[in-house]
Amino acid sequence: MPRNVEIKAKVVDLPVLMAHLKALEGKTEAPVILRQNDTFFKSFNGRLKLRELLDAEGKCERAELIFYNRPDIDGPKISDFVRTQVGDVEGTKAALTAALTVVGQVKKTRTLVMYGQTRIHIDEVEGLGNYMELEVCLRDDQSLEDGEKIATEIMTLLAISAEALVSGAYMDALLTA
Repeated sequence: MPRNVEIKAKVVDLPVLMAHLKALEGKTEAPVILRQNDTFFKSFNGRLKLRELLDAEGKCERAELIFYNRPDIDGPKISDFVRTQVGDVEGTKAALTAALTVVGQVKKTRTLVMYGQTRIHIDEVEGLGNYMELEVCLRDDQSLEDGEKIATEIMTLLAISAEALVSGAYMDALLTA
């Protein structure tokens, strides 16, 4: 099962974060803008979501079913996940809704930048505001500690303070908002 080390933080000053990200140019891949609609389903362990990747008109271009399990703690944390492509989005959504029930939806515009083995996400989340995530994609030979070290180094480069870190998923925050 693939593993990431992840952090999530509330963005206090988006222009400052973007300036720090721009300073990494030449060491990063070009940013990619993604529009995502995640439908979360009740799960007996971890989280289960159907992610729809939308085109500029808001139509689903492709979809994937993602299960992940990670602790709800601030700071770097390990996330085990399984991801699979979905052909029949509406049929899959109907079956999952009938079997598990929908917890809610998260709609966001994500700017994705690759920095080495790390996915940097700048997210504008409907109903919540701006956040950023780091996903350090661990190789088989890397430990949790290796991933934590990489995440901490990137947090320093982007001036992400420990006070800005949040636990849980966007869905959790929306449910308690």
